Amino acid sequence: MWSFERIRHGVAASLIAASLTGCGFTPAYGPSGGAQVLDGQIRVDAPDNRSGYLLRRRIEERIGRAEGPYVLTVNVSTEEQDFGTTSAGFTTRFRIVGSATYSLKDSRGIEIAEGEAEEFVGYSATGSIVSTPASQSDAEERLATILGDRIVEDLLFVADRLTPAR
Repeated sequence: MWSFERIRHGVAASLIAASLTGCGFTPAYGPSGGAQVLDGQIRVDAPDNRSGYLLRRRIEERIGRAEGPYVLTVNVSTEEQDFGTTSAGFTTRFRIVGSATYSLKDSRGIEIAEGEAEEFVGYSATGSIVSTPASQSDAEERLATILGDRIVEDLLFVADRLTPAR
């Protein structure tokens, strides 16, 4: 059964869509969106460690694996911090704080963009000797996903400075 609320939400969504169409809005991942320039154009150089691997993997999931003509150099650092303790001094939660700095250069070595992404994630240390390391590993993957997504979002803002592939 249709309710007044459903009809009202449908009308509101239609009005929003119509207003975005009228203003020249183009989705970044749409047919003529700016993200197409990123697809398969940027080689990602990241550290050869777990954090670097996870970050590179996420960025390549979003923009594809490439050999150039652009190079994205990424440095990632993480720090694990105690976040929760019991009155007896046992740590019950950890927080992993991550920072990724990046620099995008063209084939001539001219810098197009640079920036930094920072975030943190947490995990519980109250499980077994199997579940706590699994929670830590999952937190590291979540952190890399968040940092990678932030870097790709930043790259979308400079996509108009890149030359599309021919």
